[in-house]
Amino acid sequence: MPVQRIFDPAKRRRRLKLLAAGLVGVVLVGGVLIPRVKALKAGPSAAGEAALTSLPASPAQWRGQIDYQALNGRLTELMTDPSMTGLAVAVVEDGRLSFVKGYGLTSVENGEPIDAHTVFRWASLSKTVAGTLTARLAADGVLSLNDPLQVFHTSLRLPGDAQNALTIEQLLSQRTGLGKNAYDGWLEDGRDPAVIRAALGQLKPVCAPGTCHAYQNITYDTISEIVAQRTSESYDAAVRQKLFEPLGMKGASLGYAALTSAAHWARPHRHGNLLTVSEAYYRVPAAAGVNSTILDLATWMQAQMGLRPEILSPAVLDEVQRSRVATARPFGRMTFARELKSPGYGLGMRSFDYRGHHLIGHSGAVSGYRSTMLFDPATKTGVVMLWNSDGNLPFRFQAEFFDRAYKLPFTDFLEMEPPALAPTQVAGGAHQAEE
Repeated sequence: MPVQRIFDPAKRRRRLKLLAAGLVGVVLVGGVLIPRVKALKAGPSAAGEAALTSLPASPAQWRGQIDYQALNGRLTELMTDPSMTGLAVAVVEDGRLSFVKGYGLTSVENGEPIDAHTVFRWASLSKTVAGTLTARLAADGVLSLNDPLQVFHTSLRLPGDAQNALTIEQLLSQRTGLGKNAYDGWLEDGRDPAVIRAALGQLKPVCAPGTCHAYQNITYDTISEIVAQRTSESYDAAVRQKLFEPLGMKGASLGYAALTSAAHWARPHRHGNLLTVSEAYYRVPAAAGVNSTILDLATWMQAQMGLRPEILSPAVLDEVQRSRVATARPFGRMTFARELKSPGYGLGMRSFDYRGHHLIGHSGAVSGYRSTMLFDPATKTGVVMLWNSDGNLPFRFQAEFFDRAYKLPFTDFLEMEPPALAPTQVAGGAHQAEE
């Protein structure tokens, strides 16, 4: 049977066509009226063909004022770097999905081509879901962002019992008073997150709670306990019911099992070598538990742009995106980072100014995976990227994208020189990095 499938000319032509377009499965893009795309098991129907052409996944369907041919060329060049294995990219321009494309492979070992339906990990980009869910629950009267944690029976303990006065708003804006990434190493060693949270009270604070920003994962996931208490269901179930299902994010999920059971998922890599999927940060789902396709992430960005007000109201989005504390610039020592002004943190969401424009988003990094979402809320234009390696070039590419969107002169933020630069780890190495 496998031989017959390979050499059946009609089936082979059809498979190649679908792979080239990157359009197999069912999709719904929030905020834009785009038909569902159904997998074709027999011959393509007229309705199926119409649905396939609705996604901007090939040059004929790319649409908008941005030069997508040039953008595609730059992404193709980016993929020649040895730090890259596979990459999925989607662009929303003026509120409309305008560009979707996959590059590279799901695995260096007999991998499939990356396409619009490949599932990746979000890593810390998952924090935007936790912050948004909590703001939505607050709007529904389930809890208050000003509730002190003393109201809830959580496992978190802070120095001097500061957890009693710490509010949900301060927890989600990363103002616990602890040092950055407190006890992440313990999580990676296999310890239970609740046990680790109980031990955090032994640490020396770096500032008074509520007064400074210091990025956390284990502490941040305390919100999953609060959500479970107030909704009487698991954090995973609350996310699905309140956010993913209403938004039509059919390929979005939480957890290790959901990733590895997906029909088409990207394996993690470092320096071109295949890695084993690390489960550690899946045990803090509010901090790093989400998986999805690039289409689901584009839908999420559109919702954050305000295009799904029946699910995420302007008031909810303001709570999530409004800066509540100043931070250091993300993205380490990259040239791009020097252009980011007035960086701030909301409820699991970053904001800063770039060359006179206000941008909102978040990024993530865990062993073998990277992710990023960045958009301009005024123009409703932004880019999302998911990739299955520790390379940092897509982070740099964000600046080039916005320069194209704003019609600014080209700046070589990728700084690729022959021979290609050796891959540089995002801060934290194999750890769950801040951005």
